[in-house]
Amino acid sequence: MRWIWIDKFVEFESGMRAVALKNVTLAEEHLHDHFPGFPVMPECLMIEGMAQTAGILVGEARGFSEKVILAKIKNAVFHHYVRPGDTILIHAEMESIAPEAASTTGKITRGDTVIAEISLMFSHIDKNLAGKEFPEENFVFTDMFNSLLRGFVGQKKESKP
Repeated sequence: MRWIWIDKFVEFESGMRAVALKNVTLAEEHLHDHFPGFPVMPECLMIEGMAQTAGILVGEARGFSEKVILAKIKNAVFHHYVRPGDTILIHAEMESIAPEAASTTGKITRGDTVIAEISLMFSHIDKNLAGKEFPEENFVFTDMFNSLLRGFVGQKKESKP
């Protein structure tokens, strides 16, 4: 099973930045156990949402030709809780990209409030783990992840009167 921790992209600039939206609901089972009586979205799942948003940004920059995996959490600072009923935006920016790896920075916001600041490193495993054999197909960027981006790209921007 693969869990997707973002609902949709609301902004995407190829190779530059991406913003994804996540609606947090009490229908998510993990919230019932974290913490009983005071449900909050676990910080590790917010990091995973950032990794998915930034990872798709990194993968798309190379036409999804690389198998991109999270290599390192450089920094993760949390300032507030996220509770059921909250909508958060995950802002990811490309810091650098090379054949072997990429670096991203970002923040998670709820309205004007900064919830977290997160910096991540990604590895292009086909280029970085010499001698290791991986399947030919891209097992990282499955149709499930690609559909998030296709849904955004396929939308036409509404013109304002």
